[in-house]
Amino acid sequence: MFDNFTSFDIEGDGATIHGVKGGQGPALLLLHGYPQTHALWHKVAPALAEHFTVVAADLRGYGASSKPPSVADHASYSKRAMASDMTTVMQELGFERFFVGAHDRGARVAHRMALDWPERVARLAVLDIAPTREMYANTSDGFARAYWHWFFLIQKAPFPERMIEADPRAFWLKKCGSGSAGLTPFSEKALEAYLEAFADPEVIRASCEDYRAAAAIDIAHDDADGERKLSCPLLALWGKTGAIEAHFDCLELWRLRAEDVRGHALPGGHYLAEELPDLVAKNFIDFFSEDQTL
Repeated sequence: MFDNFTSFDIEGDGATIHGVKGGQGPALLLLHGYPQTHALWHKVAPALAEHFTVVAADLRGYGASSKPPSVADHASYSKRAMASDMTTVMQELGFERFFVGAHDRGARVAHRMALDWPERVARLAVLDIAPTREMYANTSDGFARAYWHWFFLIQKAPFPERMIEADPRAFWLKKCGSGSAGLTPFSEKALEAYLEAFADPEVIRASCEDYRAAAAIDIAHDDADGERKLSCPLLALWGKTGAIEAHFDCLELWRLRAEDVRGHALPGGHYLAEELPDLVAKNFIDFFSEDQTL
């Protein structure tokens, strides 16, 4: 799915991170969401690689990256730990400063990365999320129904793990096929890669830990930030037919957490990079190309 890209496995901060690298120009790190892998970017990577050196990586706990043990406070899957992996990866690849484009869980990792390492992240584009703390704080009946998995996956281990392990394929197809576009965004090869990765009980465990961290230690980290906001420019894109549009004012919530926010809805659902790859690529290219400092 990534012609002319080379694969890598790099030891991060407590996890070995798998990914691919290709293209030329300023560095652009791409991070995927749940329950996927770096394959999410296969439709947009070729266009982006004409302008940027593209790095697409599996988050710790996902895909071919390693799955560290769980700990009581879920710190091994905090967004801080996951962001630290990626800063190490980019440094090992020779990039001290870079752009980040991220979807879903990866965008939450990228948010923390831009807060903790502001000197590294020049610009950040996020797909179909609002900030984690603010989404939980504004929980409504409609949001809870649309994002039911947030509240299921954070249940104490091993309850959700055992339920999912009974039929990982059925769970994945239900979770990812319930949006406005159904399963149509996913190519045959990408879908095969996702289902194969998610069949691993360690991925199921690790991804539950990702969500448990989001509802606990990640919010504690957010609260400790006080009034500190992202200093880099932020582009927020979300699906017009998705849950973010239905339940949140995306730009208003991001302006609580970032100083320079712009963005708009795209005519699709949650999986924008696969449903509307040309639009996502254009928005990314336009946004990142505004910065000539890299």
